[in-house]
Amino acid sequence: MFIVLKMGDTMEKCAEKYGDFEDWTIKAADLDGENVKVIDPRKQELPTFQNICGIIITGSHDMVTDRFEWIEKTSEWLKGAAKECVPIFGICFGHQLLAQTFGGIVANHPSGPEIGAVGVNLTDEAAQDQLFKDLPQTFLAHATHTQSVLKLPKNAILLASNCYEGCHAFRIDKNIWGVQFHPEHDENIMKEYVKAQAENIKNLPIVLRNICQTPHAGSILKKFTDFCLKRKSFKLPHVNANTPHIKAK
Repeated sequence: MFIVLKMGDTMEKCAEKYGDFEDWTIKAADLDGENVKVIDPRKQELPTFQNICGIIITGSHDMVTDRFEWIEKTSEWLKGAAKECVPIFGICFGHQLLAQTFGGIVANHPSGPEIGAVGVNLTDEAAQDQLFKDLPQTFLAHATHTQSVLKLPKNAILLASNCYEGCHAFRIDKNIWGVQFHPEHDENIMKEYVKAQAENIKNLPIVLRNICQTPHAGSILKKFTDFCLKRKSFKLPHVNANTPHIKAK
């Protein structure tokens, strides 16, 4: 069973047209209804880890630095998942939550929001990563965020960045990933987010014109679910996610 943690809701008009965060995530991860359960930590209790194949944390319009009670409870639950070696994949808010949970620093990006189809560059370490090793050195991804991971946890490996965003992807141990960009967004969803923030976007016509499908970024969620399913046939060694045996760049 896969758990999708629904950390927020999209805009009403966007939801009417295209569904909500969990719908996009399930589709991009190529999951079916029998193999996935959506849990909203704002409203529901978090489950035990028995029979969980993998966890995907969606984006949110909230900020992890608000440290609402449901955010803190989710953070503690994720520490438990890490101790049980359950694979975890965080998107945008989820990426930041993982970084904050395991000792990193999250705050508003000093240069303001990043939004649109942006180039993402892989680090050398990504060539050895299960999810990133087959991707091009540079690829396009959809982004819309105000906060960023300003400092990685000590035991994290940086996997991707660009000239604006210092951390677009990281991994902790062998089975926890965070991505700042949105692999679950398609071209239409990204346009909705750009239009909703139009008043605050410089060069709006250029940003809209550059939005396109991002198949390489979009493939990562499916790679994660494939990793989880293959992992079911063997047991990863138990590793404490707080052990600083991997150093970030």
